[in-house]
Amino acid sequence: MAIDRAALAGFLRLRRDSLQPEDVGLGRGQRRRTEGLRREEVAALSHMSADYYARLERGDGPLPSAQMLASIAQGLHLTIDERDHLFRLAGHQPPERGGASEHVSPGMLRILDRLQDTPAEIVTELGETLRQTPLGVALTGDTASIRGPERSLGYRWFSDPGSRALYAEEEHEFLSRLWVSGLREVSARRGSGSRAAGFVEALLPRSAEFRELWDRHEVGLRPRATKHFVHAELGPLELTCQSLLDPEQSHALLVYTAVPGSESQEKLRLLSALSPRTLSS
Repeated sequence: MAIDRAALAGFLRLRRDSLQPEDVGLGRGQRRRTEGLRREEVAALSHMSADYYARLERGDGPLPSAQMLASIAQGLHLTIDERDHLFRLAGHQPPERGGASEHVSPGMLRILDRLQDTPAEIVTELGETLRQTPLGVALTGDTASIRGPERSLGYRWFSDPGSRALYAEEEHEFLSRLWVSGLREVSARRGSGSRAAGFVEALLPRSAEFRELWDRHEVGLRPRATKHFVHAELGPLELTCQSLLDPEQSHALLVYTAVPGSESQEKLRLLSALSPRTLSS
């Protein structure tokens, strides 16, 4: 497939003009004259330089990589069909959809953008963190930046014992069973060539605990609504987890809240002082 520079530039400009700052969690400010987003705002949302993005809109930029296109698609809050169109205009085959996709739907991103004062994250069916709010990072660490199988909490649970320190010890036995049960269900649903099956193949020789639980063939376990975290600085937190599912992409938005008036609610207030947004301001 060949890149269509003119069509790509026009599509990018049209999508940028159609977005308002409020649509992507940005403040409008008092001196804004642009109808839609500024180029530098899209570039920041897409984790690239403003010059690089501007050249793409002018039609004289370098051939963007698939990774760069995926970042632009998320920065512009494209739908899955718009993302695929963007890839084709740039001369790339669109990524696969469904459980293996890392493209978060615009609707779910809009909700996440409005939860900046709450710990929240978007995860795949394999427990891979795709997006986090600042308080989500302060609670669990920057897990969205991890790459490879270790991006999955379930995988890290068995490959890196240190990852369990964030969770109350009395929950460990159940969580081990939960992760194995979920991985068994996903691998059966996705098939032998899936990433889920690859996780199984990698963990079986690596963890005796995983092998023992895998041999039980246990399925049907579901997460408990109440989570017991152990934060390195704040200590124990008892939080309720609400989830919103995107069945098309097999993603889940997880939102963590505390009972009003509880000690954990006060700790969440203190947690805001540790969030990346606060530290960088």
